[in-house]
Amino acid sequence: MKRGINEAATIIGEAETAAERGGVAAPTAHQTAKVEAPAGAGAGAQVRGWLMTGVSYLIPFVAAGGIMIALAFMLAGVADGKDGAVNVVQANSNVSGFINAFSATSLHDWAGLLFIIGAATFGLLNGVLGAYIAYAIADRPGLVPGFVGGLAAGTVGAGFLGAIAAGFIGGFLARGISRWKVPAGLRGVMPVVVIPLVATFITGVLMLVVIGKPIANVAEGLNNWLNDLSGGSLVLLGVILGLMMAFDMGGPVNKVAYFFGATGLTEAISANDATQLKVMAAIMAAGMVPPLALALATVVRKNLFSQAERENGKAAWLLGASFITEGAIPFAAADPLRVIPSIMAGSALTGGLVMAFGNQLRAPHGGIWVIPLISDPFLYIVAIAAGTVVAATLVIVAKGIGRSTDDTAIEASVDADLFSQATA
Repeated sequence: MKRGINEAATIIGEAETAAERGGVAAPTAHQTAKVEAPAGAGAGAQVRGWLMTGVSYLIPFVAAGGIMIALAFMLAGVADGKDGAVNVVQANSNVSGFINAFSATSLHDWAGLLFIIGAATFGLLNGVLGAYIAYAIADRPGLVPGFVGGLAAGTVGAGFLGAIAAGFIGGFLARGISRWKVPAGLRGVMPVVVIPLVATFITGVLMLVVIGKPIANVAEGLNNWLNDLSGGSLVLLGVILGLMMAFDMGGPVNKVAYFFGATGLTEAISANDATQLKVMAAIMAAGMVPPLALALATVVRKNLFSQAERENGKAAWLLGASFITEGAIPFAAADPLRVIPSIMAGSALTGGLVMAFGNQLRAPHGGIWVIPLISDPFLYIVAIAAGTVVAATLVIVAKGIGRSTDDTAIEASVDADLFSQATA
């Protein structure tokens, strides 16, 4: 989608060239794996592209791990009743003993196995985020320093903020070292030995000794601030978390809110901490609103959106329902001043309503697919629907301000021409 937005003319040219040659040009790995900034974009756009590459690789890990953990709790509830969640968490505390005693006929054991695999997947998140930010900057030479630096960030408690820093450090180190002028005999071992060795060592030292702890202090401060809010008005906390979830749709601010809820979830389940479970419920509901709202807006007022946006709107229904907030990014990238404030308002409303309704969630991800793990699911859906309608209404109103009939007709004509060329 990013390449379609930023390089539409190039894609059409490639399609024409491929048609003339009698074949279909497959996109290269570089094109499909990285979120590239538009040609001539500034440093800020480049940094966002590198960061979004890391986030795009992170999402499948979050989804897979989160859904497995959710399924584990569902199965444990069936097998062990109210004590199921505690038993599953205990299985993860003694993995080797649990695996040695595993029984294929035991529903409880299958629940424990799902939880162990899901928890292991979550344990890779910092490494994956750091690795693919570095990969976006330096290509393959950046993978090892970024991955190790991300894991080192987790070791010192710097979390995903440290993983982001490790990705940038490892990426720039790898790119800088790859540009060294070396004798011909060393060129073959540079990408395999020298670059990963030197860049990984320096990145690891910096994360463990120099900058990891200050970043950990920042992350701890953010968490403490949110925890202080949870001791006061939960509705206010829900509103703030909703604003954070919609602000950058998968970016750093969104991830601060998400990891605030997800990192303490297993302990909250075992201790039956209602406040933390409400926090997770508010975070997921608020994160579902942006793509759902924009999908709704493209249906209600089609003429306010381009053909490409209307196509993205169809996919946004599923993305929003599955708690993939990034489904709103194409709309926000095209019109940030109108879209972002609108979806923030909708997500804030949903976050506050979830807290007011007292909904609780025992899964870190999953969207509608983990509805059985949500208390009072009807009210939960009401909260999501309310935020979705409000955000969609605000988007439609904002896009309609100062928009003449002539502007709409011209944009529709240009859009139809481009779409017909692309699909011819």
